Amino acid sequence: MQQGPTLLDRELWFPAHDSALTVPEGLLAIGGDLSPARLLLAYENGIFPWFEDGQPILWWSPPIRAIVLPENFVPSRSLKKLLCNARYQATLDLDFERVIRSCRNHRLDNGQETWITDTMIEAYLRLHDLGHAHAISCYLDDELIGGLYGLSIGNIFCGESMFSSASNGSKIAFSYLIQLCQRLGIELVDCQMPNPHLMSLGAQDISRADFLSLIQTAPDSPPDFQSHRGLLPTWQASFKEMPHG
Repeated sequence: MQQGPTLLDRELWFPAHDSALTVPEGLLAIGGDLSPARLLLAYENGIFPWFEDGQPILWWSPPIRAIVLPENFVPSRSLKKLLCNARYQATLDLDFERVIRSCRNHRLDNGQETWITDTMIEAYLRLHDLGHAHAISCYLDDELIGGLYGLSIGNIFCGESMFSSASNGSKIAFSYLIQLCQRLGIELVDCQMPNPHLMSLGAQDISRADFLSLIQTAPDSPPDFQSHRGLLPTWQASFKEMPHG
């Protein structure tokens, strides 16, 4: 009979990954807080918060992780055509709050539950102000049609959520993220939990042990996102040179 998850207090620590529950799968700990220090400690150790309104803070380390290796990213033929269309533009870190709120509202508008609570938004806004959380926005003729946000931890980008208000908006934003990762030397995008949309973007499943082995090799100093803040280059030449699926 499995024991319950570890209860956290004010002390900054997390239990060993092998103590994560099998039901619900991957639940590691309950409680603590969403301070920048605790959130960074969590992500540095392959742990992330995921809970809904009315629940305590829940910390997860799932046995199967979805990741994307930027060097292996291959856009579909139709996506590649969109990436070469100058009507689409992307920006980095110009509208972080709008992106994170759009991610939440998109789920709510579609009748889905969301972990992007007001408490989570406040926590990630703090991380953004500290230079750890970043957002990419995708525009079609100056209208926001998609975006994503996440955290930069060493040479890993931890993706949190994405949205589309028009066809392919999140896929285009994700493609710009991949190009940015390649420029910044980021070797892995952590997508957390696998789903069909992520798999269509080239995500692959790996075990918890393999994932932890990969993040342990990450350097301490984060990539310089600040130098790329603003309107991102169209990178049409780069996209045209990429293979396609």
